[in-house]
Amino acid sequence: MNAAEKKSLQITACKVRMGIVESVFQAKSGHPGGSLSAADIVTYLYFKVMRIDPQNPRWEDRDRFVLSKGHISPCLYAVLAHRGFFPVEELKTFRKVESRLQGHPSMHYTPGVDMSSGSLGQGISTAVGMALGAKLAKKDIRVYTVLGDGEIGEGQVWEAAMYASAKKLDNLVAVIDNNNLQIDGTLEEVNSPYPIPEKFAAFGWNVVEIDAHDFDQIEDAFVQAAACKGKPTAIIAKSIKGKGVSFMENQCKWHGSAPNAEQYAVAMQDLTAALAELEG
Repeated sequence: MNAAEKKSLQITACKVRMGIVESVFQAKSGHPGGSLSAADIVTYLYFKVMRIDPQNPRWEDRDRFVLSKGHISPCLYAVLAHRGFFPVEELKTFRKVESRLQGHPSMHYTPGVDMSSGSLGQGISTAVGMALGAKLAKKDIRVYTVLGDGEIGEGQVWEAAMYASAKKLDNLVAVIDNNNLQIDGTLEEVNSPYPIPEKFAAFGWNVVEIDAHDFDQIEDAFVQAAACKGKPTAIIAKSIKGKGVSFMENQCKWHGSAPNAEQYAVAMQDLTAALAELEG
């Protein structure tokens, strides 16, 4: 990846983070921590990897994305808005009555959402079905899904992982947003899923480990995934919960809490300064 391309992605991801904070603040509810940790990965997918058309969200031959950790909808919505699926200004309507942007993604209301999600563990099963369907239809469609590291405590995740391997779904990529925090503590304190890479490898997946905030590593992981034949790929993305907002980073309290006016101002100041540095 050249320097200009990387800077462009970093700028977009910073704007996505601003959209996340704006959405959650306006709603006075939501999940900022995990949204911020996944922002770079989801930005990269929509702005570099996925074959999509914002003017035709239901294009039959598009690549598919399933947000298995559906509670981080502010991240997906901010990316979709900046990618042109709907106006960025609409992010301020998050969780409002009659808004298209509800607390969990809905394929029935929101342009660009391929699958309704929110019940943890179920999204990856849907992604597996999409990938298998593409294979059976002999379509050159790739399917991407993002899971939380706490989410993979769900047994359904491993049934889906086993099936994806058995069917050799090399058109499927699962990204594990490994920020090591869930709603009420660290993974070790709640129910440790470690070692994550070894588990996916044991289930027959190609495994790549990366820094979730390094676009060079992100690109290398998806290049490896595209080149891998006969196996689905799991990208274990080590991330920082609350990334980009000083007082939210590595704090589990921001899993599902909205900032007040004072905190919102600090968060936007952090991100505005970061954006100015990138654009300078």
